[in-house]
Amino acid sequence: MSDFGILSLLPPLVAIILAIWTKRVILALFAGVWIGGVMISGWNPVTGTTQTLDWIVANATDDWNVKILLFDFLIGAGVGLIYKSGGAYAIGRALASRVKSSRGASLMGWLLGVLIFFDDYTNTIIVGNTMRPITDRTRVSREMLAYIDDSTAAPVAGLAIVSTWIGYEVGLIGDAFSKLNVDLASVGGAYGAWAHSVPFRFYSILAIILVFIVALTHRHYGAMLQAEMRARTEGKVLRDGAKPLMTTEVDLGMPKEGGSVHIFIWPILTLIFVTLYGMWYTGGGGEVYATDGLMGVLGNSDSALALLWGSFAMVVVAFFLVLATKQMTIEEAEDAIVRGMKQMVIANTILLLAWSIKSATDAVGTAPYIVDLAKSAGVTGSWVPLIVFLISMFISFTTGTSWGTFSIMLPIAIPLAYGVTGYVGPEVFAAIGAVFAGGIFGDHCSPISDTTIMSSMFSGSDHIDHVTTQVPYAMTASGVGIILYLLFGLGVHSWWILLPLGFVLLIGAWYFLSEWYGKKYGIPHGKVPVYVVEE
Repeated sequence: MSDFGILSLLPPLVAIILAIWTKRVILALFAGVWIGGVMISGWNPVTGTTQTLDWIVANATDDWNVKILLFDFLIGAGVGLIYKSGGAYAIGRALASRVKSSRGASLMGWLLGVLIFFDDYTNTIIVGNTMRPITDRTRVSREMLAYIDDSTAAPVAGLAIVSTWIGYEVGLIGDAFSKLNVDLASVGGAYGAWAHSVPFRFYSILAIILVFIVALTHRHYGAMLQAEMRARTEGKVLRDGAKPLMTTEVDLGMPKEGGSVHIFIWPILTLIFVTLYGMWYTGGGGEVYATDGLMGVLGNSDSALALLWGSFAMVVVAFFLVLATKQMTIEEAEDAIVRGMKQMVIANTILLLAWSIKSATDAVGTAPYIVDLAKSAGVTGSWVPLIVFLISMFISFTTGTSWGTFSIMLPIAIPLAYGVTGYVGPEVFAAIGAVFAGGIFGDHCSPISDTTIMSSMFSGSDHIDHVTTQVPYAMTASGVGIILYLLFGLGVHSWWILLPLGFVLLIGAWYFLSEWYGKKYGIPHGKVPVYVVEE
């Protein structure tokens, strides 16, 4: 890795600025990867181009990545079968008696996002695909659905006591403390340290709460206010000229009449249960559980392989059901599978380039440069959580990876907080929570984040529209989080005080911004009307 100094920020910044400016995500991501390739090739554009292609090939053939790419294609195939057979519309009709308004649909999306807690990828798939026909019917914008999907997925999975995240998180915490030769028995081990950090994950907690607030009140601000007003008054869930990552209606045509809810329910349940069993099986099952408990199983599991098994099983069950019910012929089912996979080509291309830009940022030293800046600032005492939160936010935004941010920052944040205080206390727990919260921030704001991309994908939203409408809400929650870490630095170490105060500040910020943007756009209080489906 070469020392490029401040120029190490160039690849991610080029990708992010171009993505927002041109609204051409693939071009922007490729440009970012290419700039990185040119930089490490001595600024030679020819060898830089070959390096760019090498990174793309390496990421396309990486064991984890190829499983996720195949998983996406199989999900597309399953969605194709469910949609074309009329299953998605059947579930929409079945829920119509319960969900008859834009408020009900928004709140149901939030509730599903909270309930599907065990994996962020699975969360985006189920919430997006389940809610899309319902939110379309109740005139909720695709941007709003993508926001609900994205801002519940990673925060919920990161906070859940059982998820694909916790094994990784606890493992990183345990490694950091073991290198310090610190005995965590007094706080319940690495898992206990993780649990103590949860109340200090201010951004994650506030982001989930903010989704509920805007879904309930229909008071919006920023670009989302215009998107929601367009959907309610014009019935356009997508803006004119939008390019959703999944173009189901265009690729597959109109669904068949007489679809059954069973063609929706059983494939989705199969996806969930086979994925969960896959994590149990690949994590060592009962043998590992007997010695290390459930956290040990999850920590050892291959979640990408489990998701691949779950998606394949989903397609098999959907295929069997459409044939058994005579809803589709073999030829029609095969065509729906192929067309469903086609939907995922653009999304998978973006995902592959997002991974490749991570290779570029690793090569030019983006993350170490940011961390060195913090070290040179002489961070001390109770200010560690604030500093590591800001750095984690920036790293996750510029690299598009929360897990990568965790792996970079926890080995720095824990020794720093422990070294200053000399004991495992609130400063250490808050520092751990700040790293996790800051890493998740990037998942929500960065156009090169895989979770952001998948939320756009399964919600059927234009990707850049999703990013630009979600950023103001993410900035609100993170802004309140910064204030809370600032107060922590000033000596307020009790989360019992900080969290309630954060909730009050969040309400105040949301109220002020909805009022201000409401006046700006001529929409009183920033409140969009509640749409009720006419019987």
